[in-house]
Amino acid sequence: MTALQSREFSLPVRVYIEDTDAGGIVYYVNYLKYFERARTEYMRSLGYDKPAFPGDDLMFVVSEANVSYQSPARLDESITVTARITNTGAATLTFAQTVLRGATCLVNGQVTLALVNSEDGRPRRLPATLRQKVADS
Repeated sequence: MTALQSREFSLPVRVYIEDTDAGGIVYYVNYLKYFERARTEYMRSLGYDKPAFPGDDLMFVVSEANVSYQSPARLDESITVTARITNTGAATLTFAQTVLRGATCLVNGQVTLALVNSEDGRPRRLPATLRQKVADS
């Protein structure tokens, strides 16, 4: 893996009733959904819509996720979800991610995506154009 510090991408999110448990606290798995939204919008900002590589039979899959829950988000709060690429491998991107309420970190984590062939699931090298866009961001 290569150490890399991309810009931090931020996505504002409102907590809706569908995100919470009976007590009005965000259900733990929904933080992974927030992380996914931020990564998707970050990649979109680099020019990669879903599917990321149309016509090339390539797609990203999550190969690893680590999450640390520090404080809950609650119904109707405005939170910010961040995504920043910290490492690249031959076929992977590793993101550092956070969920913030103002300056307070509620959740942080690390998610690694692997680029694979959508037909056979085998890893594929990251395209040079993607590497360059990440390096420039």
